[in-house]
Amino acid sequence: MQDAVQFLKQQIRTVPDWPEPGVQFRDITPLLSNPRAFRVLIDQFVHRYFDARPDAIAGLDARGFIIGSVLAYELNVGFVPIRKKGKLPFTTVQETYELEYGSATVEMHTDAVKPGDRVLLIDDLIATGGTMMAGKRLLERLGAEVIEGAAIVDLPELGGSKRLREGGLKVFSLVDFEGH
Repeated sequence: MQDAVQFLKQQIRTVPDWPEPGVQFRDITPLLSNPRAFRVLIDQFVHRYFDARPDAIAGLDARGFIIGSVLAYELNVGFVPIRKKGKLPFTTVQETYELEYGSATVEMHTDAVKPGDRVLLIDDLIATGGTMMAGKRLLERLGAEVIEGAAIVDLPELGGSKRLREGGLKVFSLVDFEGH
């Protein structure tokens, strides 16, 4: 696995000073566009969750959709999109969370999960943890059990994974990057 993780880390592009000066943006699009890297990425998650057998994969808008939907297909379970406010057509439940410069709201359909469903929550990156924690609260509000929060990249210096763990969410990431 270590060789695979190192290979994946090498595929992630760092874009300095984007979207603002001082930020080292971790861009996963090269990892997704390389067929070998994308397969290695998905295989890492499949091997981790194959025996855990979640009932569904919930992906956070938008890059969590890419990983989550393919993982759901590979594990033969359903996929639940957790979207930005105003994007879903049916009855929704919403959760607002704080960002560095304001707040945001995510939502999901009220019938997306059933009480007792075991759900894996997935996104591309954990920074401050706000989006993933909001997703966890949405799923739990509908009675689901979130078995883990998973991401490709963790930025531990921003404290998100620590906050998520303190909030009761087991967290897994493939790659850590120092700095932000």
